[in-house]
Amino acid sequence: MTDARLRRGRGSLAVSFFVQGVTFALLVTRIPAIQDRYGISDGLLPVFLAAVPILAGVSSVLTEKVVARVGPSVLLRWAQPLVLLALLGVGVGSELWAAAVALGLFGLSVGALDASMNMLGVSLQRSYGRSIMLGFHAAYSLGGIAGASLAWVGAHWHLSLFWSYLPVVVVLLPVAFVGSRWYVDGEPGPAAVAGAAQAGEKKGSDGVVFRMLLPLCLVMTFAYIGDSTVSNWSAKYLQDVLHSSEELATVPYNAYMVTTLLGRSVGDLGVRRFGAVLVVRAGAVLAALGFAVVAVAPGAWAGMAGFTVLGLGLSVIVPQTFAAAGRLFPAASDAAVARLNVFNYVGFLVGSPLVGALGDAWSYRGAMLVPMVLVLVTVVYATSFGVPKARYGGGHERPRTVDVG
Repeated sequence: MTDARLRRGRGSLAVSFFVQGVTFALLVTRIPAIQDRYGISDGLLPVFLAAVPILAGVSSVLTEKVVARVGPSVLLRWAQPLVLLALLGVGVGSELWAAAVALGLFGLSVGALDASMNMLGVSLQRSYGRSIMLGFHAAYSLGGIAGASLAWVGAHWHLSLFWSYLPVVVVLLPVAFVGSRWYVDGEPGPAAVAGAAQAGEKKGSDGVVFRMLLPLCLVMTFAYIGDSTVSNWSAKYLQDVLHSSEELATVPYNAYMVTTLLGRSVGDLGVRRFGAVLVVRAGAVLAALGFAVVAVAPGAWAGMAGFTVLGLGLSVIVPQTFAAAGRLFPAASDAAVARLNVFNYVGFLVGSPLVGALGDAWSYRGAMLVPMVLVLVTVVYATSFGVPKARYGGGHERPRTVDVG
């Protein structure tokens, strides 16, 4: 595989991550507008919201079977336009059934998209021979910031959902489709194939042992419980518990997104220098510290500082969890990533209701201690992320390789 092809593949996949960040942010930040447009009651809204990650999880499982036949690049090429069209569909209808169809299509297509994007990221990192996975997720975070900003513009100018979404889809749809021409399906290196052959007697026919994958599944779940806690409860926590103004309550999530972007932008350098194990452990400790600060914060500014630290800590965990799955099962990384991706949605489903229930039954300060403890478990499981002294994040990456960009 030529260096130029790898560079094009890396650039086009980063664009795909960016587009998905924009798309997802435009959906979740306009949920109140979606509720108003379709007349979805407060009681029915959680059902609609839960249906998206559930369908995405089902789709992620099916993706494992599809990519075995056509490859993740082909699936991603068609899944991303479907996600964009589903977003536009959310802004077109007015009947409840139309919302159900559009959100259902969004969930099914986004599950395939998330899984195939990360499959390509893992295989490209293996082809590069050095850590690049965090850079892709940095592009996603940048897209999320752009999408949230566009959503603010739409809300500020009182644009309908259709007119908020249409210009974005018109611009991003051809960009994503044209960029998909340069996707690259990476190949297992010689060390990966040899390692898989040596461990073959311990693995099933698909090459993945769930007992070995389970620690990473738990880490993924706990990371997304933490992430959903910030996205769903940071504004309410600042306003109701720390008595901030309504305007100030919108700041923590933005600060969280910015520090997530910063952490992911430099995270690959940290993995190359210190190894994945140390970077993940440091991230988990930082995230736990952020939750602790939030839980004991005497005022709004201290609370915002906690959410800011949280972004730096959590930013490295999810990308490195996908990368670790590829290292554990080098000859079956697509299957491992597809199964691991399901726990992204498990954490998203569990996190918000868990914090809400604990907050109502106990206190919201106390509720913040639960994701703090869960994310600290990652410190224990960090050995699953690779050899502690590996400067490239794991055994499959080459310490000497051609720099391809």
